[in-house]
Amino acid sequence: MAKVCDITGKRPQVGNNVSHANNKTKRRFYPNLHKKSFYVPEEDAWITLKVCTKALRTINKKGISAVLKEAQNKGMIIIK
Repeated sequence: MAKVCDITGKRPQVGNNVSHANNKTKRRFYPNLHKKSFYVPEEDAWITLKVCTKALRTINKKGISAVLKEAQNKGMIIIK
């Protein structure tokens, strides 16, 4: 299961764990993803997306239809 946001395209980032002795070991920073179902009134259907919390806030502000249209124009999501 890919840890990628369907709306924003956020992916895991790479960084370092830094100890008190300044030893560095590789680690990954994962996006805060949630599996959510949204009702799209234009299509009269429910869709399930993996979205990060930033995308959830954007959906709450703009609405699911506007966000899906933006993501489709950017090529992030393909609606059937």
